[in-house]
Amino acid sequence: MIVIENIHKSYGNLEVLKGVYLTIEQGKVISIVGASGAGKSTLLQIIGTLDKPNTGSLKINDIDVFGLKDKELSLFRNKNIGFVFQFHHLLPEFTALENVCIPAFINKTPKPEAEKRAIELLTSLGLKDRIHHKPSELSGGEAQRVAVCRALINNPAVILADEPSGNLDSNSAKELHELFFKLREEFNQTFIIVTHNEELANMADQKLVMKDGNILVNC
Repeated sequence: MIVIENIHKSYGNLEVLKGVYLTIEQGKVISIVGASGAGKSTLLQIIGTLDKPNTGSLKINDIDVFGLKDKELSLFRNKNIGFVFQFHHLLPEFTALENVCIPAFINKTPKPEAEKRAIELLTSLGLKDRIHHKPSELSGGEAQRVAVCRALINNPAVILADEPSGNLDSNSAKELHELFFKLREEFNQTFIIVTHNEELANMADQKLVMKDGNILVNC
């Protein structure tokens, strides 16, 4: 489903990724761990097409994504890849429902259809009573679950998460971790999670350890 071959990435004289090879099957939960500066987030950004490698290739569902033109790549990203970050990045002026709907509107989904799907997602994640609340009225765990709903709204094949529980208390973090696996079982989506949380990392189907720009251990 995801095939990465010989990815190199440098910023100036700093070589961050040094020839990464990786194959990830559909429906797997993959964790990526390693010290700060190992290249984890850079690799995640490249898989998410938010950054491009200097050399190497990335295929998602047999599509050479960096062979796409910029507009095609943006459309591919919006439809096929969902993002969850350490900070929820919800827009403060919009309600939970409106925040979740934004990627669907970008995908030109009709408003009634987008809102129906958003309400279903928010309800399934225990946020039925928070649909019309703005981010400032939500707890940290609630806001992060809204962000997960936003990542899921277009039913993407891949969910990328960068330290998704790093800003949560232990109970909220545990709930979020369990949620990822529940969603995988329900929708057969692929999760790639960069984390320093050993509990979450060890729950994954596969744990990758990165060091100095390479995958050192593939467990």
